[in-house]
Amino acid sequence: MSRSKQNDRETLFLEAIAAPEINLKQIRKLCSRGVVETCGIRAVCWRLLLYCLPTKRSLWQQELTRQRSEYNQFVQEIIVEPGLKRFNTGNAESSFEDHPLNPNPKSEWNSYFKDNELLLQIDKDVRRLCPDISFFQNATKYPCEDLTSTESKVETLRKRVERTALNSQSLTRKRLGISNVSCYYYLISSRKQASHEYQVLMEAGQEAHWEVVERILFIYSKLNPGTSYVQGMNEIIGPLYYTLASDPNMDWREHAEADTFFCFTNLMAEIRDNFIKSLDTSASGIEGSMNKALCLLRETDPQVWLLLEKQGIKPQFFLFRWLTLLLSQEFNLPDVIHIWDVLFSDERRFTLLTAVCCAMIVLLREQLLINDFSHNMKLLQNYPMHIGIPTIIDKANKINKSMK
Repeated sequence: MSRSKQNDRETLFLEAIAAPEINLKQIRKLCSRGVVETCGIRAVCWRLLLYCLPTKRSLWQQELTRQRSEYNQFVQEIIVEPGLKRFNTGNAESSFEDHPLNPNPKSEWNSYFKDNELLLQIDKDVRRLCPDISFFQNATKYPCEDLTSTESKVETLRKRVERTALNSQSLTRKRLGISNVSCYYYLISSRKQASHEYQVLMEAGQEAHWEVVERILFIYSKLNPGTSYVQGMNEIIGPLYYTLASDPNMDWREHAEADTFFCFTNLMAEIRDNFIKSLDTSASGIEGSMNKALCLLRETDPQVWLLLEKQGIKPQFFLFRWLTLLLSQEFNLPDVIHIWDVLFSDERRFTLLTAVCCAMIVLLREQLLINDFSHNMKLLQNYPMHIGIPTIIDKANKINKSMK
């Protein structure tokens, strides 16, 4: 793209965001080609496309203040050591004496111990988040204020993990303890794996970015018991938090934790069916999503579709991960963010994601048609980096248009 055209697009973005009444249709159209990096407004665009900001610009600060206050309340109520929560004295049920051995199901300690297994899995996952960049192991400039106060009743989750004694064998025996979906399909071939776990920062009062993500995921799981936490959610929240925590607007960057929570919650409301095992075989579940992608491939390129059928290359081996994790494991973070610009701009999302997955397969047709099962499996599970994101998006749009 020429410099003049990029400047023109930058101007269109800035004017669209500055309008008193945001034209969401225009924002979608602009983002469908990716947000211009030099604008510094990707975080704003994502908030709008994920419905975390109203279209009336004058209401932005009011809505953000409300959300951030609400999130702070969640931290105060959920991330607290047992025995330190302030009870409502008018509640007779909370008047019993509580202690670690209390058998009462309403005991804070009872809930605390049940949550430890969940927290252990979250901690394990976020300590390896986005290993292709150093961002998540670095210290945030905005650690949780409640953790730095000497009078705080909010506990540090990593310290809770450190003192939690769990039987590691129980995690394996129970499908990692907390998974509600057959996540092993993408775990056996996870593309991005850190060589080591991120370490805790030693300086007092410091928090690494992965610790912030850990807190967001734990709060989300507690507030959404039907979905809870499933491995892979860490890969969804990673690009969201990175984008908001890198916002050029210092005031908004300071509140990246709270804002990420609401963006993540809204995004999960749209894709949560892929993470719920009881919905696996339904039309809205992950099997339904994979079938849609394969049907589109059969219509677009029947020869490639037939080859995958004959070679026995099941969609669970690659499409499961592509669809469930919104391609966050297939590309480097800058490319993932570019793809998400486009996916979030799709009003009928995630219809475009299906087309993008189909396009990714079709763009490999020459190699797929001449190679055997083993080679093709490796190719699909380790998508070639040399195929540019613009090429994939362009092919996906052409596939979409041909189906209309």
